[in-house]
Amino acid sequence: MSDAIPAEAAAATSESALYRRVWRWHFYAGLVCLPFLALLATTGALYLFKDPIESLLYARLRVVEAGPAPGLAASALVDRALAAEPGVAVRFVAPARPGRSAEVGIRTAEGIVAVYLDPADGRELGRLRDDDRLMEVVKRLHSLAIAGPVANHWIEIVAGWALVLVVSGVFLWWPRGRSGGVCTVRERPAQRLWWRDVHAVTGIVAAVAIVFLAVTGMPWSAFWGQQFGRLSAERGLGVPKHVWGPAPPSAVPPLAGLQAVPWAVGQVPPPRSSEPPRPAGEPHHGEHGGGAHVAPATPATEALQADGLGLDHALQILARMGVPAGTPVRLPDGPRGAYTAMHFPGDIREVRVVHLDRYSGAVLADIRYADYGIVGRATEWGISLHTGRQFGWINQLVMLAACLAIVVLAVSAVVMWWKRRPHGRLAAPPRKAGDRAAVGAIAVALLLGLIYPLLGASMLVALVVDALVPAGWRKRYGL
Repeated sequence: MSDAIPAEAAAATSESALYRRVWRWHFYAGLVCLPFLALLATTGALYLFKDPIESLLYARLRVVEAGPAPGLAASALVDRALAAEPGVAVRFVAPARPGRSAEVGIRTAEGIVAVYLDPADGRELGRLRDDDRLMEVVKRLHSLAIAGPVANHWIEIVAGWALVLVVSGVFLWWPRGRSGGVCTVRERPAQRLWWRDVHAVTGIVAAVAIVFLAVTGMPWSAFWGQQFGRLSAERGLGVPKHVWGPAPPSAVPPLAGLQAVPWAVGQVPPPRSSEPPRPAGEPHHGEHGGGAHVAPATPATEALQADGLGLDHALQILARMGVPAGTPVRLPDGPRGAYTAMHFPGDIREVRVVHLDRYSGAVLADIRYADYGIVGRATEWGISLHTGRQFGWINQLVMLAACLAIVVLAVSAVVMWWKRRPHGRLAAPPRKAGDRAAVGAIAVALLLGLIYPLLGASMLVALVVDALVPAGWRKRYGL
């Protein structure tokens, strides 16, 4: 919603028509997008510090008095959780170290509820719905998923327009022979020129970071992100199909029940376990009873038919494979489901996803960062930097500075518009008859619109609306 001062616009000679056109698009893009960009920046800044905030907020659920090892078995803890919260167990998180609780995720009619238990005696510490976690609410606000799919798509359009704001903003900032307001701030806060310079200097300093945040956030978006993930998975550029091993992928949603899932792995369904053992007396496929010989059931096969490998045994296998304690484990969902361990540390190069057959304990897939395709690696790096996880507090502070810059841009744009607007008029940058956009500007708009189709569609809508506004309205309301 920013604008250059009118004197500068008037001083432009050969570029005056293009300047007015770019200025106008920058103004309207900001008018529509800056409130949402401010929301993205505020929620994103909070989410950068997800782990310390939740550790402090939910300390009573996560911290226990260190008791004697080994405590109750995982299966016993799951039974205690199910007794307290009836449903279907879908997740188990063992204590990461002494003095930490165990967590059991249970799917209920209202959603997944995490039950926290003292691993020493199974005492319940409390419950918390996944959807009610503070940072889960912040994340849903960040994407506007909390308001439904239409709003979620709108945030994708806003992220695309952020790129338009940056490109047009750099054009408007370009010195063109002047020195004031390029790298320094003139006048005092009471004057509009001070706010204009703050806006311009902040924007040019943060331009690269804003583009980075917009581009790296797109893989999680509602439309573009889904298509991008589907294409990369189909072509083996995210997680190549060969890493699944002999077991075909399942048709169930990828890794449901786990709260943090690497992007590349989340684009493909997990592998399936082998066929469950046949109950005693059931014929093979193609047999119709009669003289078919069926081996008698034993206690071992009956247990295998009921529970398969068992959580305790699965955790032992994962520990022998070097999967760290405290790694969330997704429990099998249905007879063909698998045990899935998701080690998702700050350093994306250490990420690891292990799938175990629920009956035999065979490793269906052991996926590491090195197994990702080129698109998967690049995307994971971008997302890890976007969320401030890759380089610890340095990464967090850089992304926090970018978020604060977006808030400053939003506030300064509103203030300088307010200071220059005539009463009762929007006071958009003027459009004159005969103004034409330059070939370069059209090319940039086409490129962005082709890469991000929702952005391109919204550009076309904006052009149509701008063309249909009656001339009388333009003059009366400053449109």
